[in-house]
Amino acid sequence: MSAVAPIPARHKNVNRAEVCDQNFVEFVQNWSGTPRRAPRADEAVLPGSLCTAHDFIELFESQLISRHLDLMARVLRVQNKVFYTIGSSGHEGNAMVARLTRHTDPAFLHYRSGALMAERFRKLPGMDPIMDSALSFAASKDDPASGGRHKVWGSKPLWVLPQTSTIASHLPKALGTAVAIEQARRIGHALPIPDDSIAICSFGDASSNHATAQTAFNTAQWTAYQKLPAPVLFVCEDNGIGISVKTPGGWIGNAFRHRDGLDYFHADGLDLAEGYEQVARAVYHCRTTRRPTFLHLRTTRIMGHAGTDFEIEWRSVEELMAVEATDPLLRSAAIALESGLYTKESLLATYEDIRKKCFAAADEADRRPKLDRLDDVIAPLAPYTKDKVDAEAKRADYADKRLAVFGNADKLPEKLAPRHLAIQINNALHDLFCKYPETLLFGEDVAQKGGVYTVTKGLHKAFKNARVFNTLLDETMILGLAQGYANMGMLPIPEIQYLAYFHNACDQIRGEAASLQFFSNDQYRNPMVVRIAGLGYQRGFGGHFHNDNSIAALRDIPGLVVGCASRGDDAATMLRTLAALAKVDGRVSVFLEPIALYMTKDLYEPGDGQWLTSYPPLDQAMPLGEGRIYGEGANDLVIFTYGNGVPMSLRAAREIEKTRGWKVRTVDLRWLVPLNDAFIGAQAKTAKRILVVDEGRHSAGVGEGVITAIVEAGQGAKPLRRVVGTDTYTPLAGAAFLVLPGDADIVAAASEIA
Repeated sequence: MSAVAPIPARHKNVNRAEVCDQNFVEFVQNWSGTPRRAPRADEAVLPGSLCTAHDFIELFESQLISRHLDLMARVLRVQNKVFYTIGSSGHEGNAMVARLTRHTDPAFLHYRSGALMAERFRKLPGMDPIMDSALSFAASKDDPASGGRHKVWGSKPLWVLPQTSTIASHLPKALGTAVAIEQARRIGHALPIPDDSIAICSFGDASSNHATAQTAFNTAQWTAYQKLPAPVLFVCEDNGIGISVKTPGGWIGNAFRHRDGLDYFHADGLDLAEGYEQVARAVYHCRTTRRPTFLHLRTTRIMGHAGTDFEIEWRSVEELMAVEATDPLLRSAAIALESGLYTKESLLATYEDIRKKCFAAADEADRRPKLDRLDDVIAPLAPYTKDKVDAEAKRADYADKRLAVFGNADKLPEKLAPRHLAIQINNALHDLFCKYPETLLFGEDVAQKGGVYTVTKGLHKAFKNARVFNTLLDETMILGLAQGYANMGMLPIPEIQYLAYFHNACDQIRGEAASLQFFSNDQYRNPMVVRIAGLGYQRGFGGHFHNDNSIAALRDIPGLVVGCASRGDDAATMLRTLAALAKVDGRVSVFLEPIALYMTKDLYEPGDGQWLTSYPPLDQAMPLGEGRIYGEGANDLVIFTYGNGVPMSLRAAREIEKTRGWKVRTVDLRWLVPLNDAFIGAQAKTAKRILVVDEGRHSAGVGEGVITAIVEAGQGAKPLRRVVGTDTYTPLAGAAFLVLPGDADIVAAASEIA
């Protein structure tokens, strides 16, 4: 029996990055083939390949740049000069996707996209993939993608929208962008990119199983089934493993090859000569058919998931060596030598030259300034140019369009009798559609039906299906579509039918839409106004899913604006400001609509009509953070509240004034995120006693923030109570009112602080 060859010691004892580096050098040094005659630039690099010599040389250089950025990061991370080590090694074949697409095709990229980015940098003159990447690795303030806030693949001129998505959360917005490219034509909106652009979205095989990915695939199929264009190129970079969990062999091909409406292509990302035509076919198909296209790109993963992943601890040396033998750079080196484009000496010289450039760029990036001031860190998170927003909100130069929509001057909403909240929201939405022709409203049941509560009634008739339309029942995709439309310069107003339905899709706002300005250094924006019907107190209908009073998830999102109007005139002026915030500052906002107040007409007594309001003139808008005060100057008791709490507090205030003789001031916060701490503190300063009425839950409700603002303003020593809901899900029928605060609870709390 012959002896088994021993495994070299270096394969057992050193970092796998060093092994892969040395493997390449030794492969070139030991190559013993016979080179062909070097092809001309326009000739095939190898017989039968569509990849020309010119294509190959540049693709190979992009692969080498990506590899040496990875190697540099592993070395310099231990010196605290680099802060990110998730690499692209084994995925360098994705450079073909960049070469065969355009820099105006919006791209949402997997974190292993080093070679794709290096190749895309060639699309515009004067750009430097090595230096720009090094600045990002070093978290330098000069990083052109994120300004040092994160290591992201991104570029404004190259239409690569930076994100930290690693587990498929970017797929819905990529599909949304593809849909938006086609939607623009239907509404006459001028795109910022060519009309025949496609959206590119790359991700790993493990991520393809995630629910967020599946919702994007399903919606792509749902769209194609209706013969609606959606030119998205899904690029699944299949390396067979997710961190340490292996993907079953053949799973991706089996799962996606026969999906109706999702056109499947396979390409060998380990071989530039072989894979080039396969990638080209997928790109051409997507661009010409405008159909969702799934490109299954074969890759591998060498050097581990990241620098901290010591694979030798959980994978055998034999397995690691087998994986490393599939390194695509070894195949590219073989093509380079076999084709005669390189000699062994010239190839090694090129390899080392790129290494030097990467380390030199890293040293320079390390010397560049870092973010060292809090103001600089958060500067792009929530821009607010008050004067411009106020002016835009009050702009009223669309009178002719209004006449065409509302009928005639006598039918304009400001000429009509006072109306309830739902009608005034509806009127305000009609006005926004007149003011902004790029506005789209969409969601479940919002079109012909006009929404569950008829709040959007008439919009579909007035503005047709291209601007007001129903979606499939999927909140994640509704918000993904919104981001896509925003990316293409439109003003989306998506509707989430109930607050409880938002929670399953929250990350599309928290992790994606609201984070884009931050991670792109305000180069990209996702302007939108998300309408969410919610809060409690519905009678005869409800239970938890229709009476959800928890807004904790919204309060936790950095940069988000949340407004909650309790009456019709406030709703109209608030919507004008939210739309202006989107148009001027690119902000993401939520308009939280209290369902129980939609149809409310009376305040104190049946038939009094005191909760009806007139429609405000077009030149009126509600400044961000401005509250409404009832009982100005009354100081015996001040009640802070919002939403349903406003009419409850006003009724309770009248009872307290009767029974105790106190003068009561009720403060409607109106803006819930961010809370206006200065306004709250000022109102608390003149109060003798304070109640905070929060219809949300005891834990993590708005009331906690209000009390914090009061205490931090130095007013916490005053008699203070909170009237708040119970930490429970909302039950059905009358039992709901046992867990929600009511008028009597407010009166009782006032007596406790006498």
